[in-house]
Amino acid sequence: MRVLLIGANGYLGRFVADRLLADPAVQLTALGRGDDSDVRFDLASGSPGALTRFLDAVHPGVVINCAGATRGGARELTRHNTVAVATICEALRRSGCGARLVQLGCGAEYGPSQPGSSTAEDAVPRPGGPYGVSKLAATELVLGSGLDAVVLRVFSPAGPGTPAGSPLGRLAEAMRRAMQSGDGELKLGGLGVQRDFIDVRDIARAVHAASLSAAQGVVNIGSGRAVRLRDAAAVLARVAGYGGALHELDQPPGRPVIHQRGDTEHTGPTAYPYPDGCGSWQQADVRTARDRLGWRPRINLEESLADIWMEAACRI
Repeated sequence: MRVLLIGANGYLGRFVADRLLADPAVQLTALGRGDDSDVRFDLASGSPGALTRFLDAVHPGVVINCAGATRGGARELTRHNTVAVATICEALRRSGCGARLVQLGCGAEYGPSQPGSSTAEDAVPRPGGPYGVSKLAATELVLGSGLDAVVLRVFSPAGPGTPAGSPLGRLAEAMRRAMQSGDGELKLGGLGVQRDFIDVRDIARAVHAASLSAAQGVVNIGSGRAVRLRDAAAVLARVAGYGGALHELDQPPGRPVIHQRGDTEHTGPTAYPYPDGCGSWQQADVRTARDRLGWRPRINLEESLADIWMEAACRI
């Protein structure tokens, strides 16, 4: 099976590439903007015609799109998350390769949900920010393309490679600094939100399964369990062996701030790197992934946090 992977150098794309390379039946080609890609191509500025010529030459059976932007203004997000997907869809329609498309969407497409509820694929999307809007527009392009396509709506990724600027990454880095300096107190703000964390390796397994399946439409990929960031911080402290006190600051949801004793100043509120506009609660209904992909999450949050901590602890 020839697979064209777009965005192989990104956070999720790296794990998808590793998963596919472990399958001896897969012949993988990576397309992206970086020098280490097999083929350099910028989806946001490249023409569908140029991509069509490449598809006809390589003739992949599956195209997987892990590329996109999580930060930036509305214009940048639209270019990298919506225009780029329009280019892929148009190129696949023009090409004679007949490839299946696996598009990585995001739980932010749903927007805020009712606390205590599980969001299923038939929920009406109401994204609360430009990121979710740009990803939802991409999903609608894929679903309306007439292609053999599936969109995996990934909730909140966790595990190795988690960006240091993410909530879990920031927690791990603050804990590392506290332990390094012998600080016995850590003040954390904005930990009241609850998110459905799913390990990146489980996401890669889902992408692999989707590429081999006949499933179409939208499929949620999450753990099926919302976890309060406050509880995740306590687990992270345990796996890190941090014995200091964790004090929660009174901070609005979605605006995490971390203070350490002795700080003379702080950088101020930082937006969540996973999609904003999701309110105080997100939890995925993952029954469709089980039924149509034969996929279930395998890695629990404690293992994901342990891997995040291991990377943070190794930073100099």
